[in-house]
Amino acid sequence: MDIAHLHFLVAEADNAQRAGLVEMLGRLGASRITDVPDGHMALRTFQASFTPRLHIAIIDLGLPGMDGLELIRNLATLDSGISLVVTGAQPANLLFSVETLAQVYGIDLLGSIAKPVTAAKLKPLLDNYQPPALPVAGDASPRFSFAEVGVGLQKRQFEPFFQPKIELATGQVKGLEVFARWRHPEHGILGPGAFMDALEQNKRIDFLDWSMIELSVERCRWFHDQGTPISISINLAPETLAHPAFLRQITACLGRHAVLADYITFEMPESSVLNEDPNFIERLVRLRMMGFGLAIDDYGTGRSNLQLLARIPFSELKIDRSFVDGASKRRPLGTVLRSCLGLAHSLDRMSVAVGVETRQDWDFLQGLGCTYAQGYHIANPMEATAFRGWLEDWRHFF
Repeated sequence: MDIAHLHFLVAEADNAQRAGLVEMLGRLGASRITDVPDGHMALRTFQASFTPRLHIAIIDLGLPGMDGLELIRNLATLDSGISLVVTGAQPANLLFSVETLAQVYGIDLLGSIAKPVTAAKLKPLLDNYQPPALPVAGDASPRFSFAEVGVGLQKRQFEPFFQPKIELATGQVKGLEVFARWRHPEHGILGPGAFMDALEQNKRIDFLDWSMIELSVERCRWFHDQGTPISISINLAPETLAHPAFLRQITACLGRHAVLADYITFEMPESSVLNEDPNFIERLVRLRMMGFGLAIDDYGTGRSNLQLLARIPFSELKIDRSFVDGASKRRPLGTVLRSCLGLAHSLDRMSVAVGVETRQDWDFLQGLGCTYAQGYHIANPMEATAFRGWLEDWRHFF
């Protein structure tokens, strides 16, 4: 990677080590480097308006005045877009915890280096740098009232889009996840940002759920009639499942469209599935007994009770994109990802990595033995009518 156009900050208390880092960056190709000896000066540098702006900061945890941890905390409040490399004399497991802390703060962390810092350790981290995406003018979705969303649902303006789920070992398409889209007569295709808040605030997610269930099962039948007997996964809110008539209504829906329960998987977020309400658990068990798949979505973002997790009859563990995207480059993400995949394997469940954005992520997941992958590297969510053409292209690719 050419780093000549990047502006670096080196924050290191030891004069000799600071000079060594500046010299090392110069040998690697950097041409604009600012260096400071303590945390307070580093923070003032972050707050200053440089031209060009700071891109990457190399921070020693043992800075005087304001140490590296406090500096990271303050940096998180600035929304500066700066990427970090953390250095320190601490053991690897402690540096790993610092990496995790920076990730929690939402900082773009390129990695950590146990001292002494060498060019061989530093260069791969700098190669991970990607400039922050520029905001797109007019990109913000319009927001609609609950009444407006209700009218759109009544007029059947909402429809399911489908994102393929790929078996990593073979490249075969094994399923489709449903994403709700609003085909608005004035604004075109709108995503959840335009309508979910209104539904959630009025506690009527079930309106959208039932619309997506009915239309998705109908499309599933259409796929089968087209010669593609594929399974689909539908997001399901816990309040929708809790409705007294849910099991009867879903059975009737499958009957209307002549689709077997085996072809339908319901996805529910980890935070809602892992509760100890016996009525809720009974419904999950009944769904599995009826033949439906059950996926725990956004895994890793909640606070799992592992004993309860082992008892929930889920068939898939969907690992949240925050642990997948970039895991091949970032050790903390890779470690968490391995742990999630190991849990799924030990419980004899399928694992699904969500948010696969690059070929590197794909190859990394293959090496870890993940079962399925989905994300923009494979395909964007698409209309039902577009799937057949995409599938033909994908089969040629593999």
